[in-house]
Amino acid sequence: MKFAATILAITFATAMSASSAFAADAAAPAKALTPQQQKMKDCNAQATGQKLAGEARKSFMSTCLKAGSTAEPAAAPAKPMTPQQEKMKACSTQARDKHLAGPERRTYMSSCLKGDSNPAPAAADAH
Repeated sequence: MKFAATILAITFATAMSASSAFAADAAAPAKALTPQQQKMKDCNAQATGQKLAGEARKSFMSTCLKAGSTAEPAAAPAKPMTPQQEKMKACSTQARDKHLAGPERRTYMSSCLKGDSNPAPAAADAH
């Protein structure tokens, strides 16, 4: 019986919060949106128009909110890579070109990033 009362109380609280949220939504148009709220609304409308979902929508919204309400995801200026990032990219490209995966890739990447002039040989080179 106590469990049923708890469920009833939760259901009632949920219904009350939903009705108060609905009442707040009805009153919201009377207030002017802040610039940030307007930007969020515009970006959300663009994402919906492009039928974006999941990670694509999240990425678009992030870029749009940073750049402005009319930004496209590619419009964000690219930051220059640090020397470590450049090295990581080069090692990763080399590992991909050698078709390395799993432990072989980890070993190769570790050696390459340490600056070994001759990174650990990989079994995948024989392919």
